[in-house]
Amino acid sequence: MTRALSTRTENIAASLTVAIDTLAKQMIADGKDVVSLGAGEPDFPTPTPIQDAACEAIRAGKTRYTAPVGILDVRKEVCSKLKRENGLDYAPEQIIMTSGAKHAVFNALAALVNPGDEVIIPAPYWVTYPELVKWLGGTPVFVQAGVENDFKITAAQLQDAVTEKTKAILLNNPCNPTGSVYTREELESLAKVIVKNDIYCISDEVYEYFVYNDTFYSAAAFDGMAERTIVVNGFSKSYCMTGWRIGYDAAPAPIAKIIGKIQGQATHHPSNVAQYAALAALQMGKTEADKMCATFKRRRDFMVERMTAILGESVKAPAGAFYLFLPIAKLYGKKTPDGNKIGGSIDFCKYLLESEGLAIVPGAAFGDDTCVRFSYAASDESLAKACERFERGVKSLRE
Repeated sequence: MTRALSTRTENIAASLTVAIDTLAKQMIADGKDVVSLGAGEPDFPTPTPIQDAACEAIRAGKTRYTAPVGILDVRKEVCSKLKRENGLDYAPEQIIMTSGAKHAVFNALAALVNPGDEVIIPAPYWVTYPELVKWLGGTPVFVQAGVENDFKITAAQLQDAVTEKTKAILLNNPCNPTGSVYTREELESLAKVIVKNDIYCISDEVYEYFVYNDTFYSAAAFDGMAERTIVVNGFSKSYCMTGWRIGYDAAPAPIAKIIGKIQGQATHHPSNVAQYAALAALQMGKTEADKMCATFKRRRDFMVERMTAILGESVKAPAGAFYLFLPIAKLYGKKTPDGNKIGGSIDFCKYLLESEGLAIVPGAAFGDDTCVRFSYAASDESLAKACERFERGVKSLRE
């Protein structure tokens, strides 16, 4: 066939985080010694009550079509969670169950974006955000949040980025890849700009249970925000359910109706089995997530201490999620033992993978080429090995 394929689809970039994780797994399958800290996936098993609920649903024959927006009992339980934990008031018809939080982000953008619309994305950003905006015909507008401000944008920066074409801001809090968490005061300042300019907010809150020394606040909880915010959340991180593919949108009623229509023509509802598993997760509370959070905090502290020693300068601990976004620009310009010059984060990560068998993600994938991302959602043994390989790789570089 000579007819052109979809230009819109061909022009979006593949996920570099997925590519690196896939390559690392292939190298391991080929018998190579690789430590991979590339994937954002908790290393704990799905809690037993969740597994049991899924098995019971299968045996009870709960495997037929349901409403495209999801099972009513599950959506009611999501509403209870949002009220109890976030102070948000939603009716079940405002909740759309999705095939993971990534799908929920797509749904939200698909409901809002027209060709030519601008969507503001704080950078560093999760790799998927700009590609979905472009796929839907929108224009991503990046606002750089540097390490000097803990990788968080200010209200003044947001205001400066708003134009007559701005449709929404896509906010990730806590943030992947940086682990940054916005305070109540910072979110309130951003909310005032959002309301003043009458734009929408897509608030990706999938890491909300992993905040170490502060309190998590939803963007939808501030004055004037409920009617213009789509909250995105899911179960992959907080309940170790990455492979179950279950998440949700919580949206203003008119937007929820549109998302329901999208889903009715696209995926229909997510897996019934995953939905009943999610119901059990919501009913079991945060005990298991709190245990994970304590473990991640300990691992974070280990990584920060080791990287501070290796680089010879203070490394700031991330406030949430389970990533360390490490500034390494001072290593650029140096040469590998083979004489290759390190020109940026991609060169550096390629060098570590090939020479030391360490897989991490270049900051260029997230819109900040000065850093690399480590996931510390891995065993203590893997983290220790990773630090040893990182140190060996750094010490092998030459001026």
